[in-house]
Amino acid sequence: MPLADKIRPESLEDVVGQAHLLGEGKPLRRIIETGKIPNMIFYGPSGVGKTTVARIIANSANMRLHKLNGTNASTADIKNITAELDTFLGSNGILLYLDEIQYLNKKQQQSLLEYIEDGSITLIASTTENPYFYVYNAILSRSTVFEFKQVEPVEMAKAVRRGFSALGKENGAEYDVSDEVVNYICHGVGGDVRKCLNTVELCALSAENGVVSLDTARELTQRSNMRYDRDGDQHYDLLSALQKSIRGSDENAALHYAARLIDAGDIISLSRRLLVIASEDVGLAYPQAIPIVKACVDSAVQLGLPEARIPLGDAVVLLATSPKSNSAYLAIDEALADVRNGANGDFPRHLQNKHYDGEGAEIKGQNYLYPHDFPNHYVKQQYLPDDIKDKVYYHFGDNKLENAAREYWAKIKGDGQK
Repeated sequence: MPLADKIRPESLEDVVGQAHLLGEGKPLRRIIETGKIPNMIFYGPSGVGKTTVARIIANSANMRLHKLNGTNASTADIKNITAELDTFLGSNGILLYLDEIQYLNKKQQQSLLEYIEDGSITLIASTTENPYFYVYNAILSRSTVFEFKQVEPVEMAKAVRRGFSALGKENGAEYDVSDEVVNYICHGVGGDVRKCLNTVELCALSAENGVVSLDTARELTQRSNMRYDRDGDQHYDLLSALQKSIRGSDENAALHYAARLIDAGDIISLSRRLLVIASEDVGLAYPQAIPIVKACVDSAVQLGLPEARIPLGDAVVLLATSPKSNSAYLAIDEALADVRNGANGDFPRHLQNKHYDGEGAEIKGQNYLYPHDFPNHYVKQQYLPDDIKDKVYYHFGDNKLENAAREYWAKIKGDGQK
């Protein structure tokens, strides 16, 4: 049996982390202490105590307990549980702990609905994915969602010490573990208690005369400083943090988040997001950033890792330290909104690709004015459809390049620019 299962907490006081839910006076703890268990969904990364807390609740409830895992549960398994409702076994109600509920399809989730509705089954479900995307809405609306968070290193240290103590008693040994070793393990497992205890077990097995050295901890600590799943929430949170750091002109934070993507080998997601940022957040304040970033991305893809980190680092720093403008981004979105709301009037006659006039034409001749025939290559004429002819989408940003463009066109057009 893995160490994590051997020393799994049996009371809320022994659970490490999750003080925002389980601390004195906190909502989940108050609910558990009442003994009246509602339908609940525990959401958060793996190895942070969701299953442990669910088991503690189940053990304290005077109900028939069933456990299913969404990865292998079938509709037949659910029917076998509901079949107990009219028997002596289910007389006090059934508590169903459903791990990884996101793997159940909609039909399987729906099969539980009527029993959850009438209270004959109380559901405690856990998931590593956002329940608002992966859990059937009717079940979600009848449940309370509690978000579990990764365990901080200071809390993780309690689990490390407890793990070495338990192994010492089991093996009849006393392990010499320095604070430096404990600290290294706690910071190296990405807030995952299960990985932490797996590392403790490996370190104990590798200890020389009971001494766990820092070198041993470095070799055996699972490489988990970063939680990363290309299909999960952490992936999008990481990309969001990267973009917001660049938008906020914090090159150090931007480099940190880029490094996490590079360390995970995901240079494609990083490259795509950098291309977006170049146009969305730097934009017309420094338009040359767009081709420069494109060149960096192309170089990175051709080079591959580890060399790809170099042009990608260049792109990150360039974007973070460049002046910012989202003027064009806002302009195209406003234009799209008008188009989607029906602002699709006919083209002005002089812009149409026509070189003849029908018999019914009120105005003969295309009457298009060719700007290159006029001073400064500009002549005033209508370009937008009649119903939105005075619409202004683009507003010059407050930066050196766009200010220069504003001044230039104000001088040429003579009517000012916004």
